[in-house]
Amino acid sequence: MSDITASPVFPEGFLWGGATAANQVEGAYIEGGKGLSIQDVMPNGILTPRADAPTDDNLKQVAIDFYHRYAEDIALFAEMGFGVYRFSIAWSRIFPQGDESEPNEEGLAFYDRVLDELERHGIQPLVTISHYETPLHLAEQYDGWASRELIGFYERYVRTLFTRYGARVKYWLTFNEINSVLHAPFMSGGINTPKDQLSRTDLYQAVHHELVASALATKIARELAPDAQIGCMVLSMPVYPLTPDPDDVFAALTTDRTNLAFGDIHVRGEYPGYYLRSLREQGVELAITDEDRGLLKENTVDFVSFSYYSSICETVDPDKRDMGEGNLFGGVRNPTLKASEWGWQIDPVGLRLALNSFWDRWQKPLFIVENGLGAKDELVEVDGVPTVVDDYRIAYLQAHLEQVGEAIADGVDLLGYTTWGCIDLVSASTAQLSKRYGFIYVDRNDDGSGSLTRYRKKSFDWYAEVIRTNGASLTR
Repeated sequence: MSDITASPVFPEGFLWGGATAANQVEGAYIEGGKGLSIQDVMPNGILTPRADAPTDDNLKQVAIDFYHRYAEDIALFAEMGFGVYRFSIAWSRIFPQGDESEPNEEGLAFYDRVLDELERHGIQPLVTISHYETPLHLAEQYDGWASRELIGFYERYVRTLFTRYGARVKYWLTFNEINSVLHAPFMSGGINTPKDQLSRTDLYQAVHHELVASALATKIARELAPDAQIGCMVLSMPVYPLTPDPDDVFAALTTDRTNLAFGDIHVRGEYPGYYLRSLREQGVELAITDEDRGLLKENTVDFVSFSYYSSICETVDPDKRDMGEGNLFGGVRNPTLKASEWGWQIDPVGLRLALNSFWDRWQKPLFIVENGLGAKDELVEVDGVPTVVDDYRIAYLQAHLEQVGEAIADGVDLLGYTTWGCIDLVSASTAQLSKRYGFIYVDRNDDGSGSLTRYRKKSFDWYAEVIRTNGASLTR
């Protein structure tokens, strides 16, 4: 008799929580000795060209003021029952210019206080070392990751983090959505050369520098924090053939491989043949040293983490290329799916497909570190208490978590799940606060007005129950 049940069960010790990024929540953009980052000259996200200098309309200068309110926010995370909180360290808080020889103690002390608060509430930190926050000086002086010199600056930064926090943090991610550098070279890679002037060789050389730096970070972690687990982080977006035409099927495979290559290199320690062929066909010759090859091969990751928001289609027929929107990546619209207010197609089954595909391909533990719905929330009063009745968010997360449970039942080894923007934050793609993801509403608007008061949404209690029951409430 089979022991397979109809209701997926999340494993004991599964890590439930939420995720944010420093530049989208902290504010205090020049406090505590912090230097400018590339985000400080991106007042409109990736949607319009960057500014020459910080501007007063950049919501990220204050964001949601996590820098001053972290204790209050972490207490709310604990109230929901978080077992893990993913956050990033702002590189320019630690090395304001990025190329200094000594770190900024005020910046280090701030993250000590954040870790103290997490420990007080029994929440595990999951730290992203670089989350779209390259110091602006490194972009302007060195052209960001297009320069091999950034590997040395990143190494100094990483050694500082592991020396200071290595005994306190178990889970680390080297770069956020590392594959996004192909689509957003300034935001993802701090590459100052305008995208339309950037050669393919320089772009892929920057990719190589980041991959080598990621492997070097893994090596350093094993020296300085041997109990730590080091993961890569990729943006996942399953690609479906628009039709059963074999050419469409192969086109979907080819597009999918532009993302899969990054995981392949992190997990297997070498460039896959299909990736090398693609470089050759684009006329790209990379400068790869024997030391680079050794670092990649000998320092593969312990787990693979990823974001998931939507899927796309692919076709070779130019007349059928109805382009939709996605998280940095556009793609052919799937006619069978509905979309969010920002045009991102909603595909819960795609998350199960991604989990199975990654597990089958890499046989490494997985971690979903971003998933969520950006929506326009309305603050209302229910029984005299301000809240947001966000049934649409609950339905989105419910549908996706049901598919996560199915993937676990399929045999996928999954460490945990952190929803993106567990508290409202400034959107990376649009730099809006009105594009809200959180379980916690923050009273701040796109024009900068608002009290910054925090309010629990309806989804707050829903997620707390999911966590309390370790996912059992999803099947009720």
